[in-house]
Amino acid sequence: MSASGGTKAIVAALGANLAIAVAKFVAFLFSGSSSMLAESVHSLADSGNQGLLLLGGKRAQREATPQHPFGYGRERYIYAFLVSIVLFSVGGMFAVYEGYEKIRHPHELEAWYWPVGVLVFAIIAEGFSFRTAIRESNESRGSLSWTQFIRRAKAPELPVVLLEDFGALIGLVLALGGVGLALGTGNGVWDGIGTLCIGILLIVIAIVLAAETKSLLLGEAAGVDQVEKIKEAVVDGDTVTGVIHMRTLHLGPEELLVAAKIAVQHDDTADEVANAINAAESRIRAAVPIARVIYLEPDIYNAAAAEAGTNPAKAPGGTFAATPGPEAPEPGAAEPDSDAADTPAGTGDTGPTESGH
Repeated sequence: MSASGGTKAIVAALGANLAIAVAKFVAFLFSGSSSMLAESVHSLADSGNQGLLLLGGKRAQREATPQHPFGYGRERYIYAFLVSIVLFSVGGMFAVYEGYEKIRHPHELEAWYWPVGVLVFAIIAEGFSFRTAIRESNESRGSLSWTQFIRRAKAPELPVVLLEDFGALIGLVLALGGVGLALGTGNGVWDGIGTLCIGILLIVIAIVLAAETKSLLLGEAAGVDQVEKIKEAVVDGDTVTGVIHMRTLHLGPEELLVAAKIAVQHDDTADEVANAINAAESRIRAAVPIARVIYLEPDIYNAAAAEAGTNPAKAPGGTFAATPGPEAPEPGAAEPDSDAADTPAGTGDTGPTESGH
C-alpha cells in the first residue's frame, strides 16, 4: 500500500482499538454495563476492519495476470466495502439490540469506576488515533473540506479510518453520558439509551461508507484537475491538434486508465502519428503519474462532424434524444462527447494504440 493509502493511520487505529477493546470488555465484566459491552464489540469490530484494510492493501499489490490484465487495485475498494458491512452488522446492529434489551430489562451498574475509567482511557487513545488519521489525510486533502475529501478520495482507507475514529469518539461520549446518567439517577435505562444511540450512530456511518465505496467499486473517473492536465498534455499543436473525446477510469487508488480519441492531420504519415502518440503518452505520465494504462486512438479532423455536435447514442449509457436536436455525425465520423462539443472531430477509425509503444 502506498503512503497515500494511510498505512500509518490504519496501524495506529488498530493498536488503539485492540487495547481499548480489552479494557472495555474487562469493564463490562466488572460493571455489567451494556454500553461497555456494545463499545467493546464496536472496538473489536473496528480492529477487524483495520485488519481488512491492511489485507486489502496487500492483495492489491499483486501483479496483473492474463485473467486480470488491469491488476488488482480495486481489491482495496472491495475490502473497504466489507468494512462498512462489518460496521453495520457487528457494530451497529449488535449495539441496537443490546440497547433495546437493556431498556426492557434495566439493572443498576456495579463497580461504576471501571466503565468510567475505561471510557476516559478510550477517549484519550481514540483521540490519538483520530489525530494521526487527520495528519495523514491533510497530506492529500489539499484545499478540500472534510466532507469533500471523504466523498472524493480515491484511496478508501483514510476516509474509513477517519469516519471510524470520529464515530468511536462520539460513541464513547454517548457511552459516558449513558453511564453517568444511570449512576446519577439510579436508573439503568439510561445505560440502554446510550447503547441504542451508539448503535444508530454506527449504522449511519456504515451507510455513508457503503455509499462511497460502492461508487468507487462501480468505477470513478479522474478528478477535474487531472482531466484538464491530461488534455493539455495530449495536444502538441503539431501532429496532435486536439482531443475529440476522452474517458478516464480509476483501476485502483493509484492507477488510472486513460482512453482518448485524438485529432491528427490528414497528411501525417503512420510513422509520424505513432511517434506523436508515444510522445503524448510520455507527456501524460509526466503530468499525471498515476496514468499508467493509456490508449490513444488517432482520427482525422472533420469540421462537419464537429459542428454536428454530440450523439448521445454513441456514448456509454447514452440514448437517442427524444426532442429534435443536432443531427448525428455520419457513419464513421468521430463521436465527440458533451465536454468536447467544440473540439475537433474526425471520420477515421484506426485501432487504439496501447501504452508502452
